[in-house]
Amino acid sequence: MDHLFRRCPFEPMHCPFCGAHDTKVIDSRLVAEGDQVRRRRECLACEERFTTFETAELVMPRLIKQDGSRQPFDEEKLRAGMQRALEKRPVSVERLEAAIAHIKHKLRATGEREVKSRVLGELVMAELQKLDEVAYIRFASVYRRFQDLNEFREEIERLAREPSKD
Repeated sequence: MDHLFRRCPFEPMHCPFCGAHDTKVIDSRLVAEGDQVRRRRECLACEERFTTFETAELVMPRLIKQDGSRQPFDEEKLRAGMQRALEKRPVSVERLEAAIAHIKHKLRATGEREVKSRVLGELVMAELQKLDEVAYIRFASVYRRFQDLNEFREEIERLAREPSKD
């Protein structure tokens, strides 16, 4: 998995007082509900003490659009598209947010810096199918550019043939 840290734990920490490279960790604690590590350090050269905070920075891959252009992952755009498909459907905000978190986790788990936008579209359709089949059909009809009623019918029949995931 691709995790970047604000400070790499394998690089020496520079003393903010004298600029020396050799420091030692005196104490480490999890803070911010476990999302950060607070470290008390001591410079081996000047013996001054200071505190550092380390936070994992999870990198989302860039999306490669069908035309070859690249753009950063946009969580708000993802949420808006899914909300549009789920409009007036009995799906809670909590379930939508869990689906978005699952999609983001799957994208990060690819370990790639860039993924085709088609991968994201397929992940969205899979999550919408679990949440609500009507929302899934709405999204799929736009995403796959259904041209006529037969394409809708074929997709609905395919859904009906699949065993329920509940």
